[in-house]
Amino acid sequence: MNWDDTTEPTAAERLVGSVADGEDQAVEAALRPRDLDEFIGQEKVREQLDLVLRAARARGATADHVLLSGAPGLGKTTLSMIIAAEMEAPLRITSGPAVQHAGDLAAILSSLQEGEVLFLDEIHRMSRPAEEMLYMAMEDFRVDVIVGKGPGATAIPLELPPFTLVGATVRAGLLPPPLRDRFGFTAHMEFYGPTELERVIHRSARLLEVRTTPEGAAEIAGRSRGTPRIANRLLRRVRDYAQVRADGRITREIAEAALAVYEVDARGLDRLDRAVLEALLKLFGGGPVGLSTLAVAVGEERETVTEVAEPFLVREGLLARTPRGRVATPAAWRHLGLVPSG
Repeated sequence: MNWDDTTEPTAAERLVGSVADGEDQAVEAALRPRDLDEFIGQEKVREQLDLVLRAARARGATADHVLLSGAPGLGKTTLSMIIAAEMEAPLRITSGPAVQHAGDLAAILSSLQEGEVLFLDEIHRMSRPAEEMLYMAMEDFRVDVIVGKGPGATAIPLELPPFTLVGATVRAGLLPPPLRDRFGFTAHMEFYGPTELERVIHRSARLLEVRTTPEGAAEIAGRSRGTPRIANRLLRRVRDYAQVRADGRITREIAEAALAVYEVDARGLDRLDRAVLEALLKLFGGGPVGLSTLAVAVGEERETVTEVAEPFLVREGLLARTPRGRVATPAAWRHLGLVPSG
């Protein structure tokens, strides 16, 4: 990165964004744990999933269908890979937006091998016709392929080998009950605590061959918004700073200086987050203010404010959504060092 580059990042390019870009995906592949013992955090989910997989192996059967919900970057894709590895089965990866017709899904299902694990990311974004086909495939391991149109259309039953579907979603509530009920095991993945993130950072630092002090790892963890993907991304950027402007070793001071350059503050807020809070506090006295007005004030689209900035600000207790509009909390005033007007 050019230190003098003033180009503003898009929502997908934010350093603290939870969406994985091409670079993230490549690095994540190298840093992913290979089994449940290596997987850090989510202890309850790991314990429950371990029982499901052990029992399936003991029976010599395919594992039950698994639904994983939670925010991006918490390890849903990693767990799907671990499920396939633990079951010694191939893994097929696709996503809801890629399955827009029942024929798309039929083509995928008909090519599965026995015992194969199908990972369907963003399952809530699958089309309704494909979703209805998936009901029968999950329950009876067969699909009806419709040939022709109108009164002359014919349904040809197609038997499928037993397989395991792993669905991932950030919004489990958007799944219709008939689909949700067909999963034998459902798990909600929680945000990580600072101690867990420090373990993630130390593990990643070893794999990346980066020297990191406990204090340096703690500083990065505290700004990682409870998300391992963000922790790994911040670690790589701090590593770059340490290599260029120091001796390559990550200490607390180096982490603080590096993240100041990248505009990630002590609570993990970046430029966009602070712009939203500053507009709300300085321009509108803390609110309430309508979403459209707030978006115009920060020069962003409504969707960017609601989907990119607000979730973390609400979770941190810095912003509240009310029927009358967005309102800043006392914590927001304190965080920016401002005094409430009036």
